[in-house]
Amino acid sequence: MTVASTASGLLAMLQEQQPQLKKYALHNLNSLADSFWHEISASISTIESFYEDEYFEQRELAALVASKVFYYLGEHNDSLTYALGANSLFDVLEDSDYVRTLVAKCLDHYIALRKTREGEGATAIDPRLVAIVERMLDKCMQDRKYQQAIGMALDSQRLDKLQEAIRKSENVPGMLAYCFRLARTHVDKREFRQEVLRLIVNQHQGLHSPDYLTVCQCLMFLNDPQTVANILDKLIKGDKIEALLAYQIAFDLFENENQLFLLNVRDRLPEARAGSSSGGGENTETTEQNGMMDVSTSAEAATNVEDSQDNIYVDRMGKLKGILSGETPIHLTLQFLYSRNKSDLLILKTIKHSVETRNSVCHSATIYSNALMHAGTTVDTFLRDNLDWLSRATNWAKFSATAGLGVIHRGHLQQGRSLMAPYLPQDGGTGGGSPYSEGGALYALGLIHANHGEGIKSFLLESLRKTNNEVIQHGACLGLGLAALGTADDEIYEDIKHVLYTDSAIAGEAAGIAMGLLMVGSASDKAGEMLTYAHDTQHEKIIRGLALGIALVVYGREEEADTLIEQMTRDQDPILRYGGMYALALAYRGTSNNSAIRRLLHFAVSDVSDDVRRAAVLALGFVLCSDPTQTPKIVSLLSESYNAHVRYGAAMAVGISCAGTASSEAISLLEPLTSDAVDFVRQGALMAMAMVLMQATEAREPHVAVFRRQLDKIVSDKHEDTMSKMGAILAYGILDAGGRNVTISLQSRTGHDRVMAVVGMAVFTQFWYWYPLTYFVSLSFAPTAFIGLNHELRMPKFDIISDAKPALFAYPAPTAPPSVNVNIKLPTAVLSTSGRSKSKAKKDTDAKTKAEKQPDTSSQMDVGSSTGATAATSEAASTAEPPEESSSGKEAAKDGSEAMEVDSAVEKKAVNPEATSEVLSNPARVIPLQEKYVRFPEGCRYAPVKRTPAGFVMLRDLEPSEPVELVSTDSPASPAPAGGANGAPAAAPIPMGGVDLEPAPPEPFVYVP
Repeated sequence: MTVASTASGLLAMLQEQQPQLKKYALHNLNSLADSFWHEISASISTIESFYEDEYFEQRELAALVASKVFYYLGEHNDSLTYALGANSLFDVLEDSDYVRTLVAKCLDHYIALRKTREGEGATAIDPRLVAIVERMLDKCMQDRKYQQAIGMALDSQRLDKLQEAIRKSENVPGMLAYCFRLARTHVDKREFRQEVLRLIVNQHQGLHSPDYLTVCQCLMFLNDPQTVANILDKLIKGDKIEALLAYQIAFDLFENENQLFLLNVRDRLPEARAGSSSGGGENTETTEQNGMMDVSTSAEAATNVEDSQDNIYVDRMGKLKGILSGETPIHLTLQFLYSRNKSDLLILKTIKHSVETRNSVCHSATIYSNALMHAGTTVDTFLRDNLDWLSRATNWAKFSATAGLGVIHRGHLQQGRSLMAPYLPQDGGTGGGSPYSEGGALYALGLIHANHGEGIKSFLLESLRKTNNEVIQHGACLGLGLAALGTADDEIYEDIKHVLYTDSAIAGEAAGIAMGLLMVGSASDKAGEMLTYAHDTQHEKIIRGLALGIALVVYGREEEADTLIEQMTRDQDPILRYGGMYALALAYRGTSNNSAIRRLLHFAVSDVSDDVRRAAVLALGFVLCSDPTQTPKIVSLLSESYNAHVRYGAAMAVGISCAGTASSEAISLLEPLTSDAVDFVRQGALMAMAMVLMQATEAREPHVAVFRRQLDKIVSDKHEDTMSKMGAILAYGILDAGGRNVTISLQSRTGHDRVMAVVGMAVFTQFWYWYPLTYFVSLSFAPTAFIGLNHELRMPKFDIISDAKPALFAYPAPTAPPSVNVNIKLPTAVLSTSGRSKSKAKKDTDAKTKAEKQPDTSSQMDVGSSTGATAATSEAASTAEPPEESSSGKEAAKDGSEAMEVDSAVEKKAVNPEATSEVLSNPARVIPLQEKYVRFPEGCRYAPVKRTPAGFVMLRDLEPSEPVELVSTDSPASPAPAGGANGAPAAAPIPMGGVDLEPAPPEPFVYVP
């Protein structure tokens, strides 16, 4: 075979007039282009002219040669243009760098064109480009690389190819699950994501055994409650396994915390009535009464069967509605948090004794910390044991102290109102008590019934209507917003708007936030009203409340909210630009949208307002909450900014996004910020570090012990700034929140964002301006529990296995009480001369005593021995040696006598290594990082309905004929006339703050001049 050394001869043939010679030259140049492209590039204009000549037969071959030359010249755009002109000669199946590079370039260009198309005005896509993309998709499917085909189809927004790839795959359910995961995490456009989810639902419905768990999650994304209700109704009419699946779907939907959707599903379920079909049976029996006896008996039996089925259906429907309304899961969670409460009261006592009584900020922070530590546990022991200390709270501190009971008793839906009855306003606007306590009690009711306020909304609304006191209005608005979260109730909205229009700064701020809570995610036109009033009012507090409220209204709307976001971010008022940052954060929460991140970073470094810059950096935590590994990388440079507000925002962004992960990158970023020169940066860093280290153990992350010691030092240091000390106290509450049984989680296990958690975290960050909003962080708490339930929604006794070392996920060790220092009296110095004289005198006395007792021979041995001992003791005492020496000698002797025991203990420890797994009993504490290690043991009586054994898990009984042993759990006691027990709420109210009335006159006395 002849090896060419130059292409000059072939290039000369291009100048010939005969087409055959040109064809021959182009054909050979195509094969030699990889080696002689630098020579061919000198004649590239000639080759281009061949392609542009429509009458030239080999114009496609000329385009292919030109494409290769431009590729090697680095002009990939020109290379792609000529490759498209080559049509079928450009072989996408060829295995070369040239083809792979151009195919990737082709795909990127096609995807960019597909994403920027906008209706009729869109630029038409070159059909040659489409043909290459389709050939690549077909090649992937021919090679059975269906996941690649699905990824390419999603990126290029080709639903037809997506459907084809799913249908051709050998594992359709697996491909549907893969597609669902990609749709949630990688599809940017909300509209296209909904189209993909609708396609997934349709594909599932065509299967013989659809995955109803995934289908209902898709339908929740699509906001289609009617179809979900139809599926649930169909399942509970089936056998016991299908009924368990219906319950599991309802529990999974509940974890997403979308109150409006759950209520719509519940209301669309049919009303089940016992004996609905029994009437037909009675008519049959009446018409055949004169017939044969066996026919009558069979009709009666059929009637009994129908009645039994009706009763089962009614029972199942009642349980299903109880789950959807939240009553059942909230009650089970309350039982778990109460029975597994591991709060350390010694920490709170230490904080209380370390904080100065005159420092109202730290006093209130301790109350907040106690509420967070006991969130949902119903345990208010610390408050009852420190009534005198608690009574020092006045005015707004009293408001916050009363509201803290709502966090402690959160989820106590049945007794919530009776618990707060002593503090609530009575007939009319006030009950004669302090308006701060009454306003705080209304706020507490909202916290107790947060996102499940059907039973309390009317009372809160009535309380709001009957008062003109701005403090009570403030509490009532916050309570109403929490109880009616996301319901978009027009009646409540109008009453809250009436409070807003009174133009009271205190009540107006709460009204603005409440309007946002009420309309969260609705993208209602009412956002325009709120923005207009924000421009009209002069109160900064009202503007700030409305700005946050508008951000809540556009929650989750993504590109649909861009117009309003653009309007807010371009406003001259920095408070409205501040709200625009939160609107960006909440509209694109958990999407990792590049456009949103780019805009936030732009404002973080360019806005003239420190508040806006802080909010922009903090907002990154919400956008990236679904991908916490990226947050520390993105904000790492911002955490070193010269601007303290930017550093604070970076710390909080990492805390929000990486909460509960114990991420080493997050800890490394936050650690230097905890010792920052600026006090409020230290405050934010301490709280963020507590969020990151929630439920982390020293065995898994050694920095936990270091951080706890740092908090101890800050709290006990009298010279520490108040701001950082407040941050340390709140960090304690966050670190041990919910009795050490909850974590901060902005997303559910199914990947859906937890609406209440995201909203609660967004409002919590406003504590910068208003401390009572600190309690909103409790809305983001998610119990880390495994609760297995049978078909009766009862907890059977059984065990699960965690294939991990117990120390990795154990509760933190309780705080050791402080050691008591005993004052030891030191020995008196003795002079040598006095020692010798005393020793001589002692010897003379002993000799005289011995001489006197010498005739008594019977007792000589006993007395002598005792005297010898006394003499020895006295002599030892007279040597003037310190007592420490003698005690150390005793300890040495003791150590010597117990040496064998210590050695044997060490040997035993070496023989018994640390366990590599542990057995957990239902219900069990299982933190998110532990879930992958949990499994059901072999031979277990129960099997889970869903794959991931975490949260609420419905169980299939594999031995239904055997008796069932249920778990006996402790439940928080209801209020009783005689009071509660075991930390349960009692009837006697806790005095909140000082008495507003004048002190009582002194006792009668007689004046003696």
